[in-house]
Amino acid sequence: MAIITISREMGSGGIPIVHQVAEELGYKLVDGDAIKDVAAQYGLTDEHLLQADEKPPAFVEKLDRQIELSTNRIQLIVLEEALKGNVIIYGRGGQDLLPGLNNVFRVRVIAPFEDRVERWAEREWIDPDLARSLVRKSDQQRAGFIKYYFDRDWEDPLNYDLVINTVRLSNETAVKLIAEGVKDQNLLESKTAGKAKLRDLIIQKKLQIARLADERIDEIWFNIEVEKGHVTLSGHVYSEAEREVALGNVQETEGVTGVTDNLKIIGYRNDPHDN
Repeated sequence: MAIITISREMGSGGIPIVHQVAEELGYKLVDGDAIKDVAAQYGLTDEHLLQADEKPPAFVEKLDRQIELSTNRIQLIVLEEALKGNVIIYGRGGQDLLPGLNNVFRVRVIAPFEDRVERWAEREWIDPDLARSLVRKSDQQRAGFIKYYFDRDWEDPLNYDLVINTVRLSNETAVKLIAEGVKDQNLLESKTAGKAKLRDLIIQKKLQIARLADERIDEIWFNIEVEKGHVTLSGHVYSEAEREVALGNVQETEGVTGVTDNLKIIGYRNDPHDN
């Protein structure tokens, strides 16, 4: 049940490489197009994808809750595809969505900034100054997305198993390195254990989505952990009603085997009617 995650910079040449790797290995590619194909089944519109996909928050409270909801729905798509095995997750913080799995081969594709600008200008037939602006904006958005949602430095090489500079290496060499690397003995994990961990991550993601989508929960101040289908809720809510809603969402989620309620009720929120 091998999984490859590929992080890339705009203009680095990641697109042709990832398609060639998918073809050579017979893996399914989970990229923007694949996500868009099934988005409607997860309650995602084209507008939701445009707002949320690989972007940091807008820092507008109501909008950010919708963006986070859409982001979690995108992540659920990725996780459910990963459960099938033999997939390449292209971007979307793929490696960060799969903590604790030993069979994930984490790849990053890079190139110097000016080379990427030149490639993007040629590819899109646009002015180099416009290409430079677009590449810089893309770098900032993707770095911000990873930092905000996963608290990780996008450029730190220690977060990857293989970093490929496409100015130094050809596409053929890059494809060979990835195709061989994913077979390394250090990446082996039992199919049963890997699937069990992924199912827990999927349950956790479904509960995060339910929490964000449920307007009866005013603010998001509690944590959700899942192990072998057992859900543990911790942190705080503002009322007994919110606690009951949170527990109800857990009970309605497929795959849950039990729940531990460690939620605390903290009633110090300001009420505008008291002023």
